[in-house]
Order: sequence, then C-alpha cells, then structure tokens
Amino acid sequence: MNKADKFDESLQELSRFARVISHPARLAILKYLAETKTSISGDISDFIPLSRTTVSQHLRELREVGLIQGEIDGLRINYCLNIKGIKRFNKMFRKFFSVLKDVEIGG
Repeated sequence: MNKADKFDESLQELSRFARVISHPARLAILKYLAETKTSISGDISDFIPLSRTTVSQHLRELREVGLIQGEIDGLRINYCLNIKGIKRFNKMFRKFFSVLKDVEIGG
C-alpha cells in the first residue's frame, strides 16, 4: 500500500495533476496548444527545445491526466487541449484553494 493511498481520492487526484504540470516543458506544451488550438507532435517538437522522444513522453503524461487529447490521422497524431479536463482540474484547484484563501497569512 502506498502512503498516498491513505488520503482521500480528491487529494490524490489533485496531487497527480500537480505532478504532471510541475514540469516546464509540459506547461510550454499546454501554452503552445492553447495558442495554436491543434498541432501534430512533430510541430510541437519544433517548438519545444527537446528531442521528439522526450516531447512524446511529455505528451503522454498530459494525455494520461486528461489535459490534452490526440486524434490519429494516418501516421500522425493531432493534439489539442481537452477542454473538459482543463475545466475539471480548474474547478478542483479553485475548490482546494478556496479553503486556503481565508487563512490569514502573518508576516
């Protein structure tokens, strides 16, 4: 049993999501897809200063957590943002941080 399993599912899910977006390359990919609306992985590799293999690994992580989706078109995969996934995680973060916003921060 993993120690993370001792926490409720919403915290585990938020933690998995935070881990995925904690890498600057993944944030750059999300930003790129937001600007271009859709792109094939080769074009993303041209934009991100990493090898195609590394970009593919980052795309897989983003797809597995539900932030992007890919549609196979012959030998290429067209990627775009998964709006439902983004809205879902946005809602989860807002809910989580709404609990924290009323905490008075001393200084």
